[in-house]
Amino acid sequence: MKRNFVYVLAALLISAASCSFTNKTFDNPDKDRLLVELLSFVIQKWHFSPSEVDDSFSEKVFDNYIGMLDPSRRYFLQSDIDEFSEYKDKIDDQIQSADISFFDLVHNRFVKRLTEGEEIYKEILGKPFDFSENEDIDMDYENLPFPESEDDRVERWRKYLKFAALGSYVSRMEDEEDKKEKDASYTVKPGEDIEKEARESILKTQAEHFDIVDDLERRDWFVMYLNAIVTEFDPHTFYFAPDDKDRFDASISGKFEGIGARLQRKNDRIKIVEVISGGPAWRGNEVEVGDEILRVAQGEEEPVDIIGMRLDDAVKLIKGPKGSEVKLTVKKVDGTTQTISIVRDVVELEESYARTSLVKKDGRTYGIINLPKFYIDFEDYESRNAASDVEKEIERLKEQGMEGLVLDLRGNGGGSLKTVVDMAGFFIKEGPVVQVKSSGKQQEVLSDTDSRVQWDGPLVILVNELSASASEILAAAMQDYKRAVIVGSKQTYGKGTVQNVVNLNQFLGQKNDYGDVGALKLTTQKFYRINGGSTQLEGVKSDIVIPDRYSYIDLGEKDQINPLPWDKIAEADYRPLKDHVNYDYAISRSKERMAENEQIGLLEENAQWIKKKQDESTFSLNYEAYRKSVDEDMEVAKKFDVLSEYSTDLTFESLPYEDALIAQDTILRDRRERWHKNLSRDVYVEEALNVLTDLRNESEKGLAQIRKQ
Repeated sequence: MKRNFVYVLAALLISAASCSFTNKTFDNPDKDRLLVELLSFVIQKWHFSPSEVDDSFSEKVFDNYIGMLDPSRRYFLQSDIDEFSEYKDKIDDQIQSADISFFDLVHNRFVKRLTEGEEIYKEILGKPFDFSENEDIDMDYENLPFPESEDDRVERWRKYLKFAALGSYVSRMEDEEDKKEKDASYTVKPGEDIEKEARESILKTQAEHFDIVDDLERRDWFVMYLNAIVTEFDPHTFYFAPDDKDRFDASISGKFEGIGARLQRKNDRIKIVEVISGGPAWRGNEVEVGDEILRVAQGEEEPVDIIGMRLDDAVKLIKGPKGSEVKLTVKKVDGTTQTISIVRDVVELEESYARTSLVKKDGRTYGIINLPKFYIDFEDYESRNAASDVEKEIERLKEQGMEGLVLDLRGNGGGSLKTVVDMAGFFIKEGPVVQVKSSGKQQEVLSDTDSRVQWDGPLVILVNELSASASEILAAAMQDYKRAVIVGSKQTYGKGTVQNVVNLNQFLGQKNDYGDVGALKLTTQKFYRINGGSTQLEGVKSDIVIPDRYSYIDLGEKDQINPLPWDKIAEADYRPLKDHVNYDYAISRSKERMAENEQIGLLEENAQWIKKKQDESTFSLNYEAYRKSVDEDMEVAKKFDVLSEYSTDLTFESLPYEDALIAQDTILRDRRERWHKNLSRDVYVEEALNVLTDLRNESEKGLAQIRKQ
């Protein structure tokens, strides 16, 4: 069944304009119903391939939502699920009529079960565990039934907590043994004392977990329900509550306005856990990690006590527009109390931005640019973005005599499509970069129209299974043009879809009594390579495949729920570059090296072992059996220790302009030193540089032959 969402939406908007609501939160049934209608309307109108909202869809939402709430199946009873199942084929009808009774029933029951769970874990952890008993725990939760009775549920909790305590117990026993080995006079703690410490540790962990859960409000659970619905259309369609939208914008742009500190709530207190380098709090040098924020005042206004406040609500008070003043009353790490004035500013998240290093190899100078994401400020295209930053870094590398470039896109989950097209233009003269298709429309070809080539020398792009979306567009385009050699995992993530963020407030008009209703990120397009193939599911196949720890783990698009299918369209009008660089030679040489490299063989073996351990789901709760299993795993793991000990003879350096910044910023210095050290141990970077050398040498040979002719 479907109904015309446009008419329903119009009716609701008339209602919104004629009624006044003083409650601006999600704890407003009228607002909740409006949100359901808004999301339904926007998805049906603009999603690339909207699913049929029918009984089958309803059942998937049902399973998805219950799975979100209780993935380990230790809160709900089977009787709860039986009661909820009345709605299993009716959620589609409820979506269409903006009925939220299913959510209300499940939410109220879940809150009750949470309260009961809090009492259960305290009672269980109040008594000693007997680790000499022979029993197992099955952690294949998806295939476990829900507890039939209260006794069954307590037993599920008991095994879960015992398993957690057993891990802590084994670790503490190992520590005691190590102390005894180092000092023969050391008296090992009695087993019952260690068991008690292990239980108390898990008790503390559970208390912290429930503290976070208790902090959630009805609106948080309703957002979860909404996302159980919208993610059934595809895994990248997602509803953002207002606060979540702000965080999403900050993650895409790599910046936000505030004081530049990361906060954490613990035991009703808001603590500073990181001061962001370069931010106003860092520049003021008055707050430090470990300080507790007690009160917050906006300029000269009365301070607000934030002890016991939700973390999100405290963050709202502390963040604010550039140039505004916030006063924090903090309890310092030395126990003193101090009021600190901070003028908010734009805070840039340095770890989100491109970073560059120089390296010498075989008498040649190479550059490495690591790009964590394709960042951009959608509200200000002229401000800092991934393309403009990479452009600057290439010019700086050229000034240092760069002869080959490695662009590291490992772990880069994507970002702005515009920055990809701009960046591709740095390496080709002109031509198509990616094809984009909207539902029911002809594909659009996005091209580089600037004939300038910023870097025409050897280029290697590093990828892995976590390189997704925009990363795959760039890698695919450079591969199709034969402009770069792609080095890395067997294939990239396989996300060939484009999302747009729709501000839902635009549909409410000026007479909006509901407050901010958030935004919807939804899939509106698919993109295709210039050769016509989609990267959806299949990703980009590396020219040179190097195994890593993710090689056999299910984490790509094909392993997600409801991914859109792979397909193909016509090729764009493009021509691969003339083979002035011998790619085939470089690839064959690389394969020869890898066949002889013991590190590569060990990486493959490690990946297979990780997959084997990941597939295990049954574990012993007997100390001797569990300890034997742990010891066996430790012996196998020792074999792979050399992977982290691997080191090259390569030395990596920052560019001169950054050396000046490092001299003023110890945090940046430490980060760069850590990165450079990791690069010197990175077999993937080492091989990428080897490929650059082969490309460079063969290019020079080819040019020499041309000159002789």
